[in-house]
Amino acid sequence: MIFIYDLRPRPVQEDPFKKAQHTFEPHQKGVYKYKGIYIVKGQWSLLITKKREEEEALNIIEKIKNEQFDEINNCFLNKKPYDMAIIFQSLPERHRAAVLHYLEDSTLASIIQKLNVTHQLELISKIGPTRANKILSLLDSSFLTALLRKFPKIQLENFLGEMDDQYASYIKKMIDYPADSAGSLMTNNYVSIRSSFTVAEAVEKIKSLALYSESINHLYVVDELGNLTGMVSYRDLILTDMNETLANIMFEQVICVSVYTKRAEIARLLSKYDFTALPVVNEEDKLVGIITFDDMVDIIIHEASDDYTKLSATSKEIDFDTKPFKAAVRRLPWLIILLFIGLLSGSIIAKFESTLNQVVALAFFMPLIAGMTGNTGTQSLAVVIRGLAEQEIDVRTVFKLVFREFKVSLIIGVTCGILISLIAFIWQGNFYLGLVVGSSLFLTLILGTLAGTIIPLILYKFKLDPAVASGPLITTVNDIFSLITYFTIASWFISKLV
Repeated sequence: MIFIYDLRPRPVQEDPFKKAQHTFEPHQKGVYKYKGIYIVKGQWSLLITKKREEEEALNIIEKIKNEQFDEINNCFLNKKPYDMAIIFQSLPERHRAAVLHYLEDSTLASIIQKLNVTHQLELISKIGPTRANKILSLLDSSFLTALLRKFPKIQLENFLGEMDDQYASYIKKMIDYPADSAGSLMTNNYVSIRSSFTVAEAVEKIKSLALYSESINHLYVVDELGNLTGMVSYRDLILTDMNETLANIMFEQVICVSVYTKRAEIARLLSKYDFTALPVVNEEDKLVGIITFDDMVDIIIHEASDDYTKLSATSKEIDFDTKPFKAAVRRLPWLIILLFIGLLSGSIIAKFESTLNQVVALAFFMPLIAGMTGNTGTQSLAVVIRGLAEQEIDVRTVFKLVFREFKVSLIIGVTCGILISLIAFIWQGNFYLGLVVGSSLFLTLILGTLAGTIIPLILYKFKLDPAVASGPLITTVNDIFSLITYFTIASWFISKLV
């Protein structure tokens, strides 16, 4: 399937370069460069900079002091929602209440979309329930659903009670879907048309609904029961005879997802196909929504962020604004678990205390053996996690992957083992010490690589998120393997090492 993208730049209402050309480096006529990004004069909106952010905030504060309250909302006009949120957050806390009072509902709705969850809930609590309901009703359904999940149950019921019954029913159904499913990510702002419509009728319907639709690049064709039967691009419509019916020109092999499709599966699908929007159907194959392009980007970013936080054994809810105590509480569970697992390493060293006392030089290479084993395990883990995110696996793929990683570990083990053997021999002047250190590193690199490969595959088999086999966990487990291997081999050669 080939999708046509309209990449022509869209003009904006005002020329921002007249106000702040000093923040940009002239590149060529009509083109400016800022931090490696090329901005076309009169075509794209001005990127907000730290200096401009401060200037905008000072301007708003000045208007508050001069009681020019009617002009506060004008300070946010013709700006992107992200820029609005940045300027709003840069204001001192004591001035935000005044700004909230004089901002229009549509402006506040734009700002809310770009705040983190904590600041969203704080803002809503400050403006009161009545105005909050008006502002939230302006938000996209997918964003609104994600936000309402954070509401207390009583507040949620009050909000839904003031909405239109049909829309409230739709939002409630979206909230009931799993948080990481397509049903909670979709929007109902799309255009669907019956297959019996002519091209002329379809174009007229698009014109009447264009302002309310998230995307009009593609139209979704449904039958009398609302079942998805095909898709027509807007390009095909304008190139086709106006009296032709959609049933004759629609593309029938439409890729869609179920309302229960997981976000990770959607991300995997997006890596294979080019979409501008992805239709979502319910259990009866009826079209109930679409996932728009910007939501697709959010899905990919969220999945990458989610996997990264799990690999590092941290919480995805921690950001720059999280309070120290709360951040510590969210990190502690994993760290405490790893602490007790790490105690096993201490008990292993204690068990081989006599060996270590006889050959103190063994202690010189302990951090190296443990560190190298943990590093190779984490590398294998990253390879497996990325592979699982990109494709489905079967038994053949598993054996192929494990065997491939085993061969990789052999190459790495032989190379690093020989290198450290020579270094240990030259440094300590003991051939057998070099042999012990080199052979230990060789075996532990193999064990570490296989552990980083097999552990996430086992978790995946049991329907658990393989990313929980985080880097710190793999490193800690490999520390135990490496110490046991190292001291066991050293004890075999203790007579040659003393």
